[in-house]
Amino acid sequence: MNYIALGTSEIFILVFVALPLILSIYCLIEILRSKGMDAMYKSIWILIVLLAPLLGSLLYLAWGKNQKNYLT
Repeated sequence: MNYIALGTSEIFILVFVALPLILSIYCLIEILRSKGMDAMYKSIWILIVLLAPLLGSLLYLAWGKNQKNYLT
């Protein structure tokens, strides 16, 4: 039987490339779909997620997604 075994390089790619990319895409979709944010608030979060994909996505999920729009 052939079993699929992940080597060190595949695990590295999965953890440090694929998961942050998927998380960033998910956050960008959530930001664009949210109806409670105005355009400026969305643009700020989009910039944060694009400039720092992993940290920006985690910040959005922890803080931005649950905050009301205080800019308006």
